[in-house]
Amino acid sequence: MSRPSTAALIPAAGTGERLGMGPKAFVCLGQKTLLMHVVDAFDGLVDEIVVAVSPEMVNEASGRISNARMIVGGSSRQATVLNLLRATAAELVIVHDAARPFLEPAVIDRTLAATRRHGAVTAARPVVDSLIDTTSQMSVDREKLRAVQTPQGFRHELLLRAHLRAFEGGYSATDDAALVRRLGHEVALVEGSPMLMKVTTLQDLEMARALERSWCRADT
Repeated sequence: MSRPSTAALIPAAGTGERLGMGPKAFVCLGQKTLLMHVVDAFDGLVDEIVVAVSPEMVNEASGRISNARMIVGGSSRQATVLNLLRATAAELVIVHDAARPFLEPAVIDRTLAATRRHGAVTAARPVVDSLIDTTSQMSVDREKLRAVQTPQGFRHELLLRAHLRAFEGGYSATDDAALVRRLGHEVALVEGSPMLMKVTTLQDLEMARALERSWCRADT
């Protein structure tokens, strides 16, 4: 039996308002932008890489990144992922945030393998901080909780069906796995990584810049 075709889908059309430095995916981290770090992480591990950016950034992104195909994103992350799904015919897709630049090959491999088995998976990590319910002021048992990350992997037809159902019903979710769960499909968990921090604020960016120096040394 032939191996299913695979695609990495990277939504990168956001404005980066909270970071305040223009489109977040194009903020530099060392010698590369956040987006370039993510694209290079997938290079050679999937059959194709498709990136969705804002209309204003298509030409610049296409000129700077040769190992991915650029398309125009939508008005929200959810709409952007739907555009990405419509742009590929790959059987298995992995969705990953451009704001999580430190993506290890082992995490990609685990996600792909689990997607082939389960059809829908997300990287996740145990919650290490103590938690409290602000309403009741009671502690929350963290043993059963997981912090959801990306990448998230899906059978293409399953994720497309979930997005179309959400579009038709006018509802949204914070990630693609939540849309798939609304169809009644279980989403398996795979081990994520403490390296998969998400760059959202200036403080996050400063931390990522410090981490990037050791990341690059380990990669050489």
